[in-house]
Amino acid sequence: MKPIFQNRWLRLSIYALAVAVPMFLTLALTGAESAGPVQQKPASASHRLVLQINTDDPTTMKAVISTSVHLTKYYKAKNEGFSVQIVAYNAGLHMFRADTSPVQGLLQMLRATNPEIGFVICEATKLGMQHAEGRTLTFVEGTTSTPNGPARIIELQETGWSYLRS
Repeated sequence: MKPIFQNRWLRLSIYALAVAVPMFLTLALTGAESAGPVQQKPASASHRLVLQINTDDPTTMKAVISTSVHLTKYYKAKNEGFSVQIVAYNAGLHMFRADTSPVQGLLQMLRATNPEIGFVICEATKLGMQHAEGRTLTFVEGTTSTPNGPARIIELQETGWSYLRS
């Protein structure tokens, strides 16, 4: 007669029990719904970006629009949340002015197709332009204002927003 641990079938049986018993106990304690394959849900990461515009250069304005559109598409394809705020101050207010915007058509299309992109103007710059021009200014639909554009960018960064400068 062989010693108990030299019997091959007995060793395999003990090994199988050593694996099966903890697995059975785990399933019994956590519930049967855990027994199936683990299905991971897609990450619900949310990305937030603030872009600045402080020039009346149409090429720079188009670059800001392009950046926001392409990043929105990129994160939608990855099934991840994404929002953008374009903050305009100084000469950048012309981007959103109804009377002087060289990209007004693009902004209307952008607003219709990408509601997660916000248009924000600096109230201090707006008041200065209104004073200099002696009239009330109007802006493209959906534009909001903040008391101070650069301060808004800083505040967004301090709360975890990413920042790109075009």
